[in-house]
Amino acid sequence: MKESLHLGTWISAGSPAIVELAAACGLDWVLLDLEHGEFGEERVPELLRALGGSETRGIVRVPGPQADAIGRALDRGADGIMVPHVRSAAEARAVVSAMRYPPGGSRGVSRTVRAHGYGTRPFPEAGENGPLFLAQIEDLNGIENAAEIAAVEGVDGLFAGPADLRHALAQTPEAPSYEDCLARILAAASEAGKSSGILTREPETVSDLQAAGFQWIAVGSDFGFLRDAYLSVTSFDPDKTP
Repeated sequence: MKESLHLGTWISAGSPAIVELAAACGLDWVLLDLEHGEFGEERVPELLRALGGSETRGIVRVPGPQADAIGRALDRGADGIMVPHVRSAAEARAVVSAMRYPPGGSRGVSRTVRAHGYGTRPFPEAGENGPLFLAQIEDLNGIENAAEIAAVEGVDGLFAGPADLRHALAQTPEAPSYEDCLARILAAASEAGKSSGILTREPETVSDLQAAGFQWIAVGSDFGFLRDAYLSVTSFDPDKTP
């Protein structure tokens, strides 16, 4: 059965009101961007609280594969983790270990963190479904090793990073085309029985991306939507109105 579409958006401004609005509008997930966003780790709990009792999932993109940052995001209640520039199966396995409690991983145990209701909810049993892990494929090493990364137990999906991937390809004349790289990501995820995702700036491309096989599709960012709206105002010419 083909997996359903999970429609999300990037949160870069760090505003709880924007997160709350995204959830109220029915988005399936929001990406809290600690790699390039204008906020730090200390804002993550407040942003996750803004999701309230909604069904919108809060996924945190950590700056890198550091185990301590991954553990803190999960302790604060993230529904999933996105890691940029995953280049090998070994890196993916290290992230999975950081996300899981022993014996399946190395995540530190604390029963009083927000993720466990500050100690008011039972601690998860071994083997229970854990947080989502989306591994970003953003460079040629990641493309080359996409199949091995997707095959790692604990990787839930491969997520194409268009900006970094296009930049990497532009630096290597003999590199495959961008379209070929996306096809490799889709094929690697599909063969491993995993999901695939991508960020698009154009909402009108969602249908085509879904038809191509992407299930986790993020549309734009809060800054992007605000920028476009403000530019539509500043470029408005009252002399051209009827």
